[in-house]
This record gives sequence, structure tokens and C-alpha cells, in this order.
Amino acid sequence: MNHEVMIGKHRIAADAPAYVIAELSGNHNMDYDRAVRIIEAAAEAGADAIKVQTYTADTITLDCDDPCFQITQGTLWDGTTLHKLYEKAYTPWEWQPKLRDRALALGLDFFSSPFDPTSVDFLEGLDVPCYKIASFEITDIPLIRKCALLGKPLIISTGIAHIEDIELALDTCRQAGNENVILLKCSSAYPTPYEDINLKTMVNMARTFDCVTGLSDHTMGSAVAVASVAMGGRVVEKHLTLRRADGGVDSAFSMEPEEFRRMVDEIRIVEKAVGRVTYELSEKQTREREHARSLFIAQDMKKGDVFTPENLRSVRPGCGLHTKYYDELLGKRISRDAKLGTPMSWDLLDH
Repeated sequence: MNHEVMIGKHRIAADAPAYVIAELSGNHNMDYDRAVRIIEAAAEAGADAIKVQTYTADTITLDCDDPCFQITQGTLWDGTTLHKLYEKAYTPWEWQPKLRDRALALGLDFFSSPFDPTSVDFLEGLDVPCYKIASFEITDIPLIRKCALLGKPLIISTGIAHIEDIELALDTCRQAGNENVILLKCSSAYPTPYEDINLKTMVNMARTFDCVTGLSDHTMGSAVAVASVAMGGRVVEKHLTLRRADGGVDSAFSMEPEEFRRMVDEIRIVEKAVGRVTYELSEKQTREREHARSLFIAQDMKKGDVFTPENLRSVRPGCGLHTKYYDELLGKRISRDAKLGTPMSWDLLDH
């Protein structure tokens, strides 16, 4: 897989800034104006992209009450059916061209998770710059193949994937001639307990599959997302809402705008701090090194006096000889008179 992926004007690579995606999901609560306000909040909070989801209840599941279609996995949505949930959560397709235009006007990339062939065709009409494959669709090989054949980058979440599912998805992309794939470590629990994240897996995925990786994060707060960037993740995806108290299908584990802004700020700080491998000192560190320890005359001495632990000491600052010569100098004689505080130098040694 390619180690550098372009989405819009954003270069995603090990030496590039993390790409921060705000997930709109169902947080619009079926209110178009609210969806627009969330996009505006994403731009103000420093996101690079806004992502929506393109499906209807009928394109993602069947209207069926049989046990298979009941939600009973201990989630926020237990007690309803898949079809009824998605009727509340979907983003109306007629909104999406206008939402895209608003996002682009604000400098955000706009793209989506498609969930069936018709949604891919619809999104191609919007000229989206990439496709996001949701965790539960990683096993939908025809969908992945259709997206991959379009030649645009794919971002694939791995929330419910076994390693062989990841391998098959990547093989499908390769066979379609598409090596611009980013894998996101994800835990499909809403919200996700911290102990279930296992960020080390994200690092291992980068090595195992030789690709760019990142995190689709459903934990509360920003700590896990920021840590993922420190560990090499190049993409961060978090759900965004206006206020969790407003309710909605995904509000309970979504960030509010002020929290999202802090997360982005912390990510940018961490990127600066991670930096590069270097043992060179900065200009400031070089100046500070003047306060390191070195050898000084610690008592007034007369010519011919013997250096002892009492009159020759390792102290701050760093104006004297290196401390590595301390043992060598003990027992030798001083070549001239010297006052307390004189930096030790070779010309003070009586040869």
C-alpha cells in the first residue's frame, strides 16, 4: 500500500500533519439547519474534513422484525430494530449536495461512507475525494471493490474485523489497482471503554499491512485520539454534535465543539513535540548547557598546593574543564595562585 495518500489538498503520510475528520453521523437529528451548524462548528474547531453517511433504512437493511434484525447486543440502541434505527439516523440524500457545498466553502473536505452500490453512484455525482468504508462494511467485498475501482483513496475502519477480513479487503483493493488505502483502528462499542482500544494494534497494523493508519475513536474525551497521533496515527475521526444534551442516536459518545477544538489543538501540540529523531541541541539548549557542571577551584589556593576534593569540585556552571578529568587531577599541584571560583583549566596544572 502507498505510504502517502492525497485526499483533496491534504497529504497524509508519516511526516505530514494528522488528518482530522469530524463525523456528522445522525447528530443532525433530522434537522437540516442543525446539520449545517455542525459543519460550521467542525470548521471553526479545526477539522480538516466533515464526513456523512449515505444510506436509507431500505438500502442498509430490511424492514423486518425477526430476531436477526433486533438490536440486542448491549448497545445504546437496544430494544429497536435495525430498520427503525436507521430511519432516525440516516442523512437525507437531498441534503448532501448542499452540505457538501457549505463544507467546501468553509475549506473542509466533504466525503461519506456509502453502504450500497446506489449510494456510491450518488456520491460519485458529488465528486467526493475519497470513500470511507465503515467497520461493519469491511466484509462487504462487492462494495469495497466498487469503491476501489473508482481510483479514489479508501479509508477503511476495522472495528469488527478479524485479521483475515483486513487482508481480504486490502487484497480486493490491490486487485482493483488501488493502493491508496488507509486503515483505521476502531472498536465498535459506543462509547468504547478505554481498555478496549488497544492502540498498539494500530501501530502493528501499519507494520503488518505496510500502510498508513489512524484511529476512528468512540471513546469519551480526547486523550485516546491525541495518544494515537503520538503513536504514529495519521488520521483521527471523531463524532461531533452541538450539545450532547440535545439527544440523538449518536449524541452520547460525540464531542461538543469546544471539546473538538481542544482535541485538535492538543494534536497539533503533540505533533510538534513528537518531532524527529535528533541528538542535536537547539540554540536555547546550547545556551542552557553553559549551566552544566564542570571543574572549579573551590578554595583559595597558592602555587604548589595539591588538588584535593576540598579545593577542586564539580559544580555548576560549565566554564571549567570537563568533570571526566577530576580523578586525573587529584594529587597534582597547581601552577599558580588561584581564587575560589576560578574555572579549572590545563594551564593551572603544574607539569
